[in-house]
Amino acid sequence: MQTAFAPLRAFAARPSLARDAVLVVLGSVLLAISAKVQVPFWPVPMTMQTFIVLMLGAHAGLRVAGATVALYLIEGAVGLPVFSTGAGLAFMAGPTGGYLAGFLVSALFISFAFERGFNRNFATTSVIIFLGDAVIMGLGFAWLSSLIGVEKAFAVGVLPFLPAEALKIALTIASVQLVKRRNVASDAE
Repeated sequence: MQTAFAPLRAFAARPSLARDAVLVVLGSVLLAISAKVQVPFWPVPMTMQTFIVLMLGAHAGLRVAGATVALYLIEGAVGLPVFSTGAGLAFMAGPTGGYLAGFLVSALFISFAFERGFNRNFATTSVIIFLGDAVIMGLGFAWLSSLIGVEKAFAVGVLPFLPAEALKIALTIASVQLVKRRNVASDAE
C-alpha cells in the first residue's frame, strides 16, 4: 500500500552522500532548535539537546550521528547562535564545554554500540542509552569540576539535571523499542 510517506521512506532507505548531507544539516538544525526550547521541569527547566543527541546516536548511524553533532559544534564554534546561550570558541571553553564535547562522544558511542548489535533487546538498549547520557554528564561534570571544584560542579552541573536526564533516557529507550516493533511489523507484511 502506498502512503503519503512513501517518497520520504524511499529517500531514507537509499544511502547516499546527498541523503547523508541532508540528514546531517537537518540534524544540526534540530539540535540548534532543541537548545532553544525550554521545557518547564523540576528542579530546573530542561532543554532537549541531550535527548536529540541520544536520538541521533540511537537512530542515525555512526557517520550521520557523528557528522551531525560535529557540524553543530562547528556552527557554535564559528559564532552561530546554536547553543542555548552564547557561541564561539571562548563560550565552548567555558562551563558548558565538557557537556558539548560529551554530545559528540555520546552520539558516536551509542551509534557504534548499536551498529554492533547492542540494541537487540531492551536490557542492552537501556544500558547503552544510559551510558551515552552518562558520557555527556560525566564529561560535563569533569570539565566543570576543573573550573569550579568537584562539590560545586556536582551541585550545579549534575544533581539538578538528573530527573530531566532520566526522562530523556526513558523517551529514547521507548523510541528505540517503538522503531523496532514497527520494523518487525513491516517485515511481517
